[in-house]
Amino acid sequence: MKPVFIQLQCAPGQTYAVADAIYALEVASELYSTSGEYDLLMKIYVDASTHEDIGKFINEKISSIPGIVRTLTTLTFRAF
Repeated sequence: MKPVFIQLQCAPGQTYAVADAIYALEVASELYSTSGEYDLLMKIYVDASTHEDIGKFINEKISSIPGIVRTLTTLTFRAF
């Protein structure tokens, strides 16, 4: 399993509603509120052996949540 980090920028006043919607989907391993340009940091795990389409997953499951303005995805390669 490979971790993928997704930063989420929310519409003003929508961060808690977005976080609740993400938890309801049961897709996040971890979810944090953050400071700066993005409001939430989500960690998910994908099965590297199945070559799951991360872009499709984000578009269908995450970006469609009302209140999300923008996402930034960071793929991981190796843990040190």
